[in-house]
Amino acid sequence: MPHWSQNWVNIEDNPLIAAQLDYNCDTEQTQAQTQIQQLNNDQQAAFLRITESVEKDLGHIFFLDGPGGMGKTFIYNTLCNQVRSEGWIVLCVASSGIAALLMPGGRTAHSQFKIPIDGLTEESVLYNKGV
Repeated sequence: MPHWSQNWVNIEDNPLIAAQLDYNCDTEQTQAQTQIQQLNNDQQAAFLRITESVEKDLGHIFFLDGPGGMGKTFIYNTLCNQVRSEGWIVLCVASSGIAALLMPGGRTAHSQFKIPIDGLTEESVLYNKGV
């Protein structure tokens, strides 16, 4: 069986962890404080419940739902900045590239977690423009 080429336990030797910790905590805190002041009552309630779960290591899972333009991405970004300001690793992941672009350091789930995407099938490439 092959051996690891790196010591993945040692943070300094792990480029994946190092990249996620390469944020300026002061900058993240300033950004978070600015955003927190802009939250409406519903957003603030969600923000407080989620940050409480993070701070107390409760491991709760949250799902924000609502029509476009209601501020879900704004809450995600505020949470990201707040948690990163405390020195934690935050992976901003979305199902689409456009959604991922709206989050700081955001990536698609298949890119972040190396989820394989099936290649094109024969049916998907058999398109005759002249028909």
